[in-house]
Amino acid sequence: QVQVVESGGGLVQPGGSLRLDCAATGSTLDIYDMGWSRQAPGKQRELVAYSTRSGSTNSADSVKGRATNSRDNAKNTVFLQMNSLKTGGTAVYCCFAVSQNHEFWGRGTPVTVAS
Repeated sequence: QVQVVESGGGLVQPGGSLRLDCAATGSTLDIYDMGWSRQAPGKQRELVAYSTRSGSTNSADSVKGRATNSRDNAKNTVFLQMNSLKTGGTAVYCCFAVSQNHEFWGRGTPVTVAS
């Protein structure tokens, strides 16, 4: 089993920056991808960004150029750096870790973008 825990959410003003951290513990040897999804109130969950074990990263068009997911394979951690946040970024952000046969999810951390 793999446990995924996020931290770092909170209130940020529009145009501000925020960093979210995530750590995966337990049976982490076969984790491939780690990243973030978010779910805004009344909307479906959407992928934000993820990183593969080999180091490539991908991000959603809605955050491209404003969000970077960085990964430390040795520590099984990722952090999401978000800049120039918009009010549409208000959501619960969940970290995930993907192995060959399973997806593991954290409980999520809320981010509110408001003045």
